[in-house]
Amino acid sequence: MFLPMPMAFKRVLIANRGEIALRILRTLRDLGIEAAIIHGREDRLSLPVRLADVAYEIVRTNPLDSYLDIEAVVQAAKDLECDAVHPGYGFLAENAAFVHRLEEEGITFIGPAAEVITLLGDKIEARAAMEAAGLPTAKGSSEPISEASVAASLADDIGYPVIIKAAAGGGGIGMQIVNAADEFEGALRLCQSRAKSAFGDDRVFVEKYIQGAQHVEFQVLADGKKAIHFGERFCSIQRRHQKLVEEGPWLTDEKRAEIGALVCAGAESVGYKGLATFEFLRDANGDFYFLEVNPRVQVEHTVTELITGHNLVELGIRVAQGEALPLAQEDITWRGHAIQCRLNAEDPKQFIPSPGRLWDCHFPSGFGIRCDTHAHPGYEMPGCFDSLLAKLLTWGHDREDAVRRMRTALDETVITGVEHLIPLHRRIMDEEDFIARDITIRYIEEHPDLLG
Repeated sequence: MFLPMPMAFKRVLIANRGEIALRILRTLRDLGIEAAIIHGREDRLSLPVRLADVAYEIVRTNPLDSYLDIEAVVQAAKDLECDAVHPGYGFLAENAAFVHRLEEEGITFIGPAAEVITLLGDKIEARAAMEAAGLPTAKGSSEPISEASVAASLADDIGYPVIIKAAAGGGGIGMQIVNAADEFEGALRLCQSRAKSAFGDDRVFVEKYIQGAQHVEFQVLADGKKAIHFGERFCSIQRRHQKLVEEGPWLTDEKRAEIGALVCAGAESVGYKGLATFEFLRDANGDFYFLEVNPRVQVEHTVTELITGHNLVELGIRVAQGEALPLAQEDITWRGHAIQCRLNAEDPKQFIPSPGRLWDCHFPSGFGIRCDTHAHPGYEMPGCFDSLLAKLLTWGHDREDAVRRMRTALDETVITGVEHLIPLHRRIMDEEDFIARDITIRYIEEHPDLLG
């Protein structure tokens, strides 16, 4: 049970846009905290901006810079006399320099400390830290590799195939699967070039490639000393390493308790504070291998909220205020099953973004249905930002119940003016392997008929 405490924050700046900005705004209102928000020219009429207590425009030639200009965002927080900044996901959510600047101004960052973000943002260092905390990791290099001969020698030891990854990577950028020694020369150069271009850091490392893998992640909340987990989400239906469908729970009670204890130990070992997602690959034998920690709220945190009944965004804010964990591990229980479909404004065959005006849109409602969206009729979906238009979720007493309800919810949803992924999601909900839970991270590639 929550212990009543006076709220320490009076006003929080939301340094984001779209559905996550609206999600944060609503939670701040629930907590009696004033909601301020930054925005660029493209978002001046958006729903989060219209509903905020106060809005602060940051106009830049490049629309992304309205949300990425650290000094401008810090100045907004100062001008609006905000106690804290909530970064949501993306943009500055994992930027240690931004956190340092807020610390210098005496403004709270709703998330982990800069040093923790720096550690976890370096996949080589994060891998070593989590391995030391007892988390299972795939065999691989413990330091950057720049020579093909060194990489080939390591691969001979751990066995092919292996995968090259960017140390500062994310989103699948700077990754390449290698099946033989003579592929390393070109693969290394390609990964280093992509990593340098995307992250300003050309360091790469090599580890064993997990074939037939499933993607499973664990939700964690920590207060800098202790950590608890809220169970797992299954996120294997992806395209270009971007998740499309997420659901949970997926594991047995015994496996959940086992991996849950490990992720809590991992969070506690680095003094983590806030919400975090520990991501794993699970092989065909059921063995887990640590991938990375996402030190922020996730798009799919909503799945966990439906099956545990806890507002994760609220918990993250409360911990940022200095509260100790308001829950114990034994307070967390799981009920039923939840599925989330990302309704991106994209072509459902090529996944090319589809910006434009929504001439009409209707999102479903009813028992066991949740839809998080900033969209409305007349909304202009910009082409310069992420294509996520809505997160559609259903809850059921079991997985079959949730799937049936998702079919109904997708059939009820109407979006005109832009292309979207509803046809793809609808086909997935009827596909035999999906229904049978026979899903790996190559699900979309192995089912090309789903693309129409």
